Amino acid sequence: MLRLVSLNLNGIRSAAAKGWLPWAETLAADCMGVQELKAQAGDLAGRFEVVAGMKGHFHCAARKGYSGVGLYAREEPSEVLAGIGDPAFDAEGRWIEARFDRLQGRRALGGAQRFSIISAYFPSGSSGELRQAAKFRFLELIGPRLRELQAGREFILVGDVNIAHREIDLRNWRANRDCSGFLPEERAWMSRALEPPGLVDVFRSLNPQPGHYTWWSQRGQARAKNVGWRIDYHLATPGIAAKARSEHIYLEQRFSDHAPLVIDYDFDL
Repeated sequence: MLRLVSLNLNGIRSAAAKGWLPWAETLAADCMGVQELKAQAGDLAGRFEVVAGMKGHFHCAARKGYSGVGLYAREEPSEVLAGIGDPAFDAEGRWIEARFDRLQGRRALGGAQRFSIISAYFPSGSSGELRQAAKFRFLELIGPRLRELQAGREFILVGDVNIAHREIDLRNWRANRDCSGFLPEERAWMSRALEPPGLVDVFRSLNPQPGHYTWWSQRGQARAKNVGWRIDYHLATPGIAAKARSEHIYLEQRFSDHAPLVIDYDFDL
């Protein structure tokens, strides 16, 4: 069984101060994708390079205190790729892919020999028109990349996509129809990405019920009232998604304004 976690840390040092590291020790995860590190390589060295027995691989932003992604894995990847090949977005540290192509035990994956886990942090457009335009450009770039990847390998992308796909995915959808993260263009992009034979929203395939969110505003007691958005995902190729067995949004402790999304898959690396 592969236990895979996604968590936007909203600052790795901040999350550590709130108990993220002891929690990770109890979780028995095999891989953990993290986003919004808000740290440089020097900040990670000697403290965050290994978490709960998992070795970290990172793509930090050039700008201090901003963005950045990481992927922790118990097994050593055969290859690690950082960035999407666009200088502007790569400078923001938004993509890291770990490939596990040389590992054995692929019978549970239907014989697939090429498999990746990706940790990604899609841009937010909430700060204004310039960033929303950047977000749309990122979506235009990432769509073909995902299709190209899917043509050649099985994968699971975990991360903060900054899009609530459907009305069920945020509490106050009527009030947010004109807000970044729930714009018609963003939702349409997600629908295209999830259109068969495309990717699968693994959490929603396991849990069709409302009221499950992964991010809450830090204003107005939003988390206490569960006025949230589901913007953190596991997006998997269909063969891998079919191996998902259980999902869990961890709410007992608060490490960030996001909650960890934990999904167990019936295969091993």
